[in-house]
Amino acid sequence: MKAFYSDRFVLPLPAGHRFPMRKYRILRERVQAELPDVELEEAPIASDSDLQRVHSADYVAQVATGSLNDAAQREIGFPWSPEMVERARRSVGATVAACRAARRDGFAVNLAGGTHHSYASHGAGFCVFNDAAVAARVMQADARERGEGAWQVAIIDLDVHQGNGTAAIFHDDPSVFTLSMHGESNYPFRKETSSLDVALPDGCDDDTYMDALTSALATMFERIEPAMLIYLAGADPHTGDRLGRLALSVDGLARRDSLVFAAARDRGLPVAVAMAGGYGRDIDITVDIHLQTIQLASVAAGLARAQRAGLTGHDRSFEKV
Repeated sequence: MKAFYSDRFVLPLPAGHRFPMRKYRILRERVQAELPDVELEEAPIASDSDLQRVHSADYVAQVATGSLNDAAQREIGFPWSPEMVERARRSVGATVAACRAARRDGFAVNLAGGTHHSYASHGAGFCVFNDAAVAARVMQADARERGEGAWQVAIIDLDVHQGNGTAAIFHDDPSVFTLSMHGESNYPFRKETSSLDVALPDGCDDDTYMDALTSALATMFERIEPAMLIYLAGADPHTGDRLGRLALSVDGLARRDSLVFAAARDRGLPVAVAMAGGYGRDIDITVDIHLQTIQLASVAAGLARAQRAGLTGHDRSFEKV
C-alpha cells in the first residue's frame, strides 16, 4: 500500500502555537520503522488548475502571493509564509495521489490531509485548501477522460469537527456525498448542511459511536453507489484529545476504522485515507491512533488484493483500470 507524506515542508509557527506540526514527521518515521508493507512516497504538488476545480482563482492567487487580508489569514490560523503555501499544495497533492493509487491498488493513504474547513473562496480552522474536495473533482475529471462518465464519490468525514467547508462546496451536488459525524457542540459553531450529518453529544463513548456510524453508513449506501471513498480518519474523537470532547478509546477508534474499511471491501470500493485532526494532550497517543489507522488500511489493502486474486461475484471498481 502506498502512503504519501509532506512533512519535509514545515510551516514556521510561532512559539506556543497549538497546531501539532511535528506529529507528521513522527508519524512518517514510525510508518517507515514499523510498517514494512507500506511504501512511502513524497507528495506531489497540486497545480493551480487542480486547485481551481474547487477554489476560486482569486483565492488561489491570494494564497500564493501572500495577499490575503489580515482577517482571512487569522481565519486560517497560520501566519503566511512561502512554506505554508508549499505545504498546503503538497497536502492536496498527497490526497490526489492517494486517490489515484487507491483506484489502482484498492487502498492508499495521505499521512496528513483532511483539511475540511476550507471553503471554495477562503480557508479556516488550520485549513488552506480543501484536499478531499479537490481530489474528488480530480477523480471525476480522470473518469471523464477515460470515458467512464459521471463518477460519484463519497467523502466519509469522521474528524470530530464538522467538515463545513466540504459540505458547502458540494451543497446540492449529487455527484459527491458528504457524510460528517462530529461533535454537536464543537467547532465550527455554525454548521453547514452535509449530505448526511450525524451530531454526537459530548462524552460519546465507543458503543454509542459505533451504533451511530453503522446506521450512517447504511443510510449513505442506500442513497448513493459511489465509485470510491475518501475517508477522513481523525484522531480527535479520542478521549484524550484537547479539542475533541468525545470519549472514544484507542480500541474504539480501531473499531471505527475497521467498520469503514470492511464496508468498502464488501463493495469493492477503493479508499483514499487522510489523517485529519488530532490534538492529543499526549502527542504520542495521537500518533499511535494515526499509525493504527494506517496499519488497518494496510491490512484491508492486503485482503482486497486477495479478493481480487481469488474471488468473483463483486463489481470491484478499482479493477477498472
